Amino acid sequence: MATKKNMRISYPSSEKIYVPGEINKIKVGMRKIKLLDTVTLDEHGERTFKKNNPVIVYDTSGPYSDPKISIDIAKGLPRIREEWYGKRKDMVQLPELTSAYGRERLADASLDSLRFPKRHLPFRAKEGKNITQMYYAKKRIITPEMEYVAIRENQQIEALGLKSYITPEFVRKEIAAGRAIIPANINHPEAEPMIIGKKFLVPISVTPLFPPVSTRRSRRRYGVVNGAETR
Repeated sequence: MATKKNMRISYPSSEKIYVPGEINKIKVGMRKIKLLDTVTLDEHGERTFKKNNPVIVYDTSGPYSDPKISIDIAKGLPRIREEWYGKRKDMVQLPELTSAYGRERLADASLDSLRFPKRHLPFRAKEGKNITQMYYAKKRIITPEMEYVAIRENQQIEALGLKSYITPEFVRKEIAAGRAIIPANINHPEAEPMIIGKKFLVPISVTPLFPPVSTRRSRRRYGVVNGAETR
């Protein structure tokens, strides 16, 4: 697969930060934006400068905007959620592909140039286990995914003197009640958790279907780093 090895995204007057979880061992990438001072004029025309605190916002650019991480898209994105699976002990990794379609594609040598250098085998639930976020939520378990989206959604507004109702427990209750979902396919552990629901920020989907493969990849990457989800 011929790819560019180093792809970097940078935004002016801002920096990538990571907010740690308090319940689970996670870190959530956010963006801290520096604000200019507020300038006012007094009755004598003299300028007064008031310093503004930085603002923390939702950041979906992943490792592409972290100057400390080496980027090589041939290796794929970091599989951040794979570690979370191991702690739950309710999933297994299959020893091989089990679908006829998957095995057929794997045996097709004409696709070799499109493959990533490392192949990851799929996960599935253990016999008799339920691994959905709704199942965990109804069991009153706050998963790393739930805490992750809570941190992302409230955007650290407490630092600005505002109160946020979006806590990990609030996320759990909304999912348990069926009012929100976290699309968290276990075979895409590289996907950073996002939430869809009436009381949450709603993501935009990108579905590039028809252009050539190289163009679709470019459009998909552009959409993701600017906050869209993909299908």
